[in-house]
Parts: sequence; structure tokens; C-alpha cells
Amino acid sequence: MGYPRRLLSPGEEVIREFRPHWQFLVVPLLVTVGAVAAGVGVAVFTEGTARNVLFAVVGALWLILVVRRVLEWLTTQYVITNERVIFRAGILARRGKEIPLEVINDVSFQQSFFERIVGSGDLLIESAGEMGQSRYTDIPHPEELQSLIYQVRETRTIALSGASSTATELETLARLRDQGVLTDEEFEKQKRRLLGDG
Repeated sequence: MGYPRRLLSPGEEVIREFRPHWQFLVVPLLVTVGAVAAGVGVAVFTEGTARNVLFAVVGALWLILVVRRVLEWLTTQYVITNERVIFRAGILARRGKEIPLEVINDVSFQQSFFERIVGSGDLLIESAGEMGQSRYTDIPHPEELQSLIYQVRETRTIALSGASSTATELETLARLRDQGVLTDEEFEKQKRRLLGDG
């Protein structure tokens, strides 16, 4: 299920959205294989009440160790938009974090030898203010995502500096109009030019 578009601000677009790397599911897979082997062993070597109790124990352990982990994977979501990096997670209770692109100072990644082989790793985002550092684990292709975040951050910075420049120029024009240097007609003409309306 994709990130709800109703939660995006006007003009905001999703660049990339993804879940944790499939490596997150390796432990549940191994536990499932072990549970099946244990179930076969119970079926072959026990009978009666002992068999039922052992089946219940194996089933309970499987539920505790596997279902919760799979649900965590399904409900964890990372989204990169043209304005922010978004993290959402939680099965019943939810938690989330949003980092505006313009406050990101540094993005680094870390991979073990095995993670390089399978294409996963950790991503560390350092941002200004109280947010500090945010570490995200089991990220697919972290080096590629590091580059993507830098690209969209640069685009965002340019867009914001352009918007800031336009706003400053509009304020200057308004002040000149208020001082009588520009007529209302001249002000409107310059305003349309700045806003690209002709």
C-alpha cells in the first residue's frame, strides 16, 4: 500500500517509497523452516497428549517470532518526496519521523560484507536543530538512496532560494509602490513579470 497522497502538501511529489530490505525477513524464514522441521519431528516421534502440547508450543513460538516480524516489515514505510524524507512504522501503535530536505546536513551509509552482497545496509541522516541523527537499518541499496537524497535536497534548495528571491523582490516592489515611486499599474506589471504571468 502506497503512502497516502492526502498527507502530501500542495505541490509535493513522491520520488521514491519502499519497505525495509528483504533481509529483514531472513530470520522469520529460518524460524519457519525450523518450525516445520520441529513439527515433523513431533509428528514422527511423539503421540497423544505430548504431541498436541508440543505442536501448540511450536505453533506459539512460530507466531511470536515470525508473524510479528512480518507485520513489522509490512507496516514499515520509507518515503522520499521533493520536500522531505518520511519514516512510518508500527503495527497497532504508529510512530513516524519527517525530515525536511533543507535541514539535512549529511547522509552517510554503512554496509557489512554480507550486506554489500545482498544490496542492503544502514542509512544515517544528520540534520540541523533538535532532530540530530537518524539511523535507519535494513535499507535497500543505501548508496543509491544517499545519492538520491542529495539530488532532491539540492533541487529543493534551489527551489527555495528562487522562491525566497521572488518574495524579496515582491516586497521591494510593494515598498516602492507604497512610497509612490511606482504606480499601481507599474507595480502590477512588474509583479506579473516576476510571477511569470506575462
